[in-house]
Amino acid sequence: MTQDYLVSLLGEWAAGLNTGSILLRVTLSVVLASTVGCERSSKRHSAGLRTFIIVSLAATVAAIVEQSLVGAGNSCWISAAVIMGAASISGSSILFSSKGQIKGLTTSAGLWACGIIGLAIGTGMYTAALIAYAALLCSLSFFPAFEKYLKDRSNHFEVHLELKNKTDLRYFVATIRRLGMRIDDIELNPAYLNSGLSVYTVSFTINSAELKKYKKHSEIIEALRSLEYISHIEEIL
Repeated sequence: MTQDYLVSLLGEWAAGLNTGSILLRVTLSVVLASTVGCERSSKRHSAGLRTFIIVSLAATVAAIVEQSLVGAGNSCWISAAVIMGAASISGSSILFSSKGQIKGLTTSAGLWACGIIGLAIGTGMYTAALIAYAALLCSLSFFPAFEKYLKDRSNHFEVHLELKNKTDLRYFVATIRRLGMRIDDIELNPAYLNSGLSVYTVSFTINSAELKKYKKHSEIIEALRSLEYISHIEEIL
């Protein structure tokens, strides 16, 4: 087995199980998880700093315990249980808004990934953990702008639509067709049944060559927002 690069720099003590290596692994786990947690907290996500630290720390300690037990000749499945536990916790951070939006998927995946990175640290795979951490942080911090660009240029998008009166739906459908778009699906949002508004989730496909070439989703929605019978409209991301 190839020796970890950081172990070769720090010395053999970092590869074994001793007070120094345990302190190193726990500290590294907390530091890396806290930076990811801060990134999520800054964007006001449900799972923030403490959650990420706890998941990573639990995974790291579990890996240390498993390594100790296996070294003593015992069979152990703690790591598998930790991965399942992290998946369960991360799944709880997924929420459904009244506008039909699914929120928390990225945070959920980040928690799960943070747990796996914690396991890698706990087993002494420092280099692999740092590489995975850098990739995770880049995915959370730097890729959203690129992802938004791709979505805004897609021929398919979905909106949250609030009409002042349900009879206005036919005018909205006619307007969409004149613009060169196809309505793939219209779903009434039951959360607004007693609000006095007619609220829908609408899926579109852009068919017009001109719209595909020149118009972004934000520009199309801004044009639709000017229609007098629309109370509110926004893209579901």
